[in-house]
Amino acid sequence: MLRCCREAVEYGFYAVCVNSCYVPIAVKALRGTGVKVCSTVGFPLGSQPTEVKVYEAEWALRHGADELDMVMNIGLFRSGRYEEVKRDIEAIVSKAREYEHVMGKDVVVKVIIETGLLSVEEIVKAALIVRDSGADFVKTCTGFGPRGVTVDDVRIIRQAVGPSVGVKAAGGVRTAEQALMLLEAGADRIGTSRGVDVVLSLKE
Repeated sequence: MLRCCREAVEYGFYAVCVNSCYVPIAVKALRGTGVKVCSTVGFPLGSQPTEVKVYEAEWALRHGADELDMVMNIGLFRSGRYEEVKRDIEAIVSKAREYEHVMGKDVVVKVIIETGLLSVEEIVKAALIVRDSGADFVKTCTGFGPRGVTVDDVRIIRQAVGPSVGVKAAGGVRTAEQALMLLEAGADRIGTSRGVDVVLSLKE
């Protein structure tokens, strides 16, 4: 994790995404560098009770996280319990907005819908729920699902939510060519554990 922090500073990455327990370490390592700390919430299936997710989000923010990447409750969503899914997301968004006043800065909330588990119609539905919840980004994948992000995933999400919500393409992004295709399809951000390889390839 510390290596990721060092690489983020060296290569100018926007943020380092870590599990919540590592937030204090990442905050200390990245203090003064301009690189943000993003904490996961509800990894990897989003199946924790809402109250548990809220506590995890609050804990991460209290310890210095700048952004939250929460996982939509995939089980509830696949069961058609859409209002419960929306309320779950809204609870995290509400906590983030509360902490914006405490921290004196914006707290970005990204919601992972795990596109590899969803049909096209479900991707659209999930993206719209995220948009209507007040979250800032729809994120495609956790990296723990059956597949990574595809260009079609990004195009479908972007068409569904329009320009008002960000799209983060993540999961299985390994090459510069792939990253550029995802950006062209409508992604605003790329999430990858192979960021150094991607940057070096672009430089070449």
